[in-house]
Parts: sequence; structure tokens; C-alpha cells
Amino acid sequence: MTRVVLILFIMAVIAAVVLGAALVFRASRARKPVLEDPREILKRRYAAGEIDEDEYLRRMSGLSQDW
Repeated sequence: MTRVVLILFIMAVIAAVVLGAALVFRASRARKPVLEDPREILKRRYAAGEIDEDEYLRRMSGLSQDW
């Protein structure tokens, strides 16, 4: 009887460690910022009226140049 309890306890500890590691790994991946495409930001700002057409075209042209 004691062996069964000991084996179940060890299995529970191993399961807890694996589950904890999986949660930490998932949380660390979720914190990475997603970088937006600069063209999409410009499109959104132009659509919202934050920048005018000349500014939009100038900045888009600068983004399309190969450096």
C-alpha cells in the first residue's frame, strides 16, 4: 500500500513540474511583441486622417527604397 502511495506521489510531482514548465513556456511566448508592418501603420494613419496624402506618399516611397 505504501509503495502505491509513493508511486502516485512521485507521478503527481512529475506532472506538476511538466505542467508548470509548459505554463512558463507559454507565458514567455505570449509576451513577445508582434511587430506591425510599417506600411500597414501608414495606411491606418492615413485612413484615420492623422497624415495627409502628401505625407503618406512620401513616407511610403521612403519605405519602398532598398537601403
